[in-house]
Amino acid sequence: MSPSGDGATEVKICSDENGGFHGGYIKTHCLKSEPPFCSSSYLPGIALNPFQDSEKLARVVTASAKGFSIGAGIKGGLALFSILARLRRTRLSSTRKVEVFSNRKAIDLAIKETLRYGLFLGTFAGTFVSVDEIIAYLGGHRRTAKWRSLLAGLIAGPSMLLTGPNTQHTSLAIYILMRAAVLASRCGIKSKRFGKICKPLTWKHGDVFLMCLSSSQVLSAYILKQDSLPPSYKSFLNKHGGKDLSILQGVKDIASGLPFTNLEAIEKYYNSTGVDIKLDPEMKIPCTIIHGNQSCSAHVVSFFLQAYKRALPVYLPVYLIPALIVHRQGLLKRPCNIFGKGLLGTARSSLFLSVYCSSAWMWTCLLFRIFRWCNIPMVAIGTLPTGLALAIEKKSRRIEISLYCFARAVESFFICTRDAGYLPESLNLKRADVVIFSISTAIIMHCYEQEREVFRSKYLNVLDWVFGVPRPPGDTSPRKDGLKAS
Repeated sequence: MSPSGDGATEVKICSDENGGFHGGYIKTHCLKSEPPFCSSSYLPGIALNPFQDSEKLARVVTASAKGFSIGAGIKGGLALFSILARLRRTRLSSTRKVEVFSNRKAIDLAIKETLRYGLFLGTFAGTFVSVDEIIAYLGGHRRTAKWRSLLAGLIAGPSMLLTGPNTQHTSLAIYILMRAAVLASRCGIKSKRFGKICKPLTWKHGDVFLMCLSSSQVLSAYILKQDSLPPSYKSFLNKHGGKDLSILQGVKDIASGLPFTNLEAIEKYYNSTGVDIKLDPEMKIPCTIIHGNQSCSAHVVSFFLQAYKRALPVYLPVYLIPALIVHRQGLLKRPCNIFGKGLLGTARSSLFLSVYCSSAWMWTCLLFRIFRWCNIPMVAIGTLPTGLALAIEKKSRRIEISLYCFARAVESFFICTRDAGYLPESLNLKRADVVIFSISTAIIMHCYEQEREVFRSKYLNVLDWVFGVPRPPGDTSPRKDGLKAS
């Protein structure tokens, strides 16, 4: 190696007897104030910096571990609350031996699901970081900056298969797709080319409108076609809908114009609750099926009080688990403030859910009473204004809830369309959920690397904590940890 007069450095490359480079010079430019050998560290394959390699490996391992902790923490936390509720029911049950056996199965299943979701998110994070670093090394950090994260997110998407090769996650995939669409629309709003096209998406109450559309499909399916809903979501609606399946079947019969098939079962159910009722097989509206001898207004009030008690246990883990994960450092400094906000959020969200469920029956009963008729369009129209209850929620949560429900509404709609014969068989992909999820994560991770301002701060903090704060295209320094950067 020898310096030349023009401020360049000549690096002589030799090899052993087995081959390789047999000689020659590579001239690289270096500042005169720097040592001549400084340029050799930037020649790939000649003299790599081992500290940078260890940083990249550490980033892969760290991202995988943090992804696993998030997946296992969220799924495990929800499973823990579910098991505790199940154990509480076991104490009140008379068939304790059967329940104990089923509880053991539930615990085993919860452990397996926790590990699967941990592996899913851990593998996703590790795969994304690995592909991101490999492409950056082979193609250059600056040259691949605009598309590298898009490809890495697409390749990491099939990690969803780790939750179970035969387990469909269509609802989750559609929800992530909705999140990707929101981010893409925000990018479009701030761009000069698509700003005018995306301007209607800035409507202040668009989230409530989306919730109304979702409610019409989801609640209609809850009454008329529960098979179009995911099992877990169907169980959730059956619990918070507050009605026995025989009652729902009676409403379905009258709305579909079919003869009643289970009036005796409905009467038997009401008799078991201490209500003596005789139903008219010639009825035109199902109000007596829905709430027995109660008036419509009295039913709404009593149902609301019961619904609020059912809603409280739902939202405790929703606010508690994120507080333990996202605000774990702040808990030591201001625990009262964080837990106080959590309790207030729990009360507010429980109010939303209870109003949502009670208003569903209120609007349908009101519509039936006005028109003195009940059919499928009446059910769809009556459940439409139920989404107005979303206005009770905090503004930052409205879009989350509306997208969550809209994902299930879209899935239910396509299942109903398919069962009715309107969807071609060629569109029925075996694992469409993995394809949708991969495309969605590609968009999300591209926005994360290139359009960070379209993310809300709480999501950005979590992503930075897992993946590290992205470097600018010209920066080759190691990534900073998300918590340190914030």
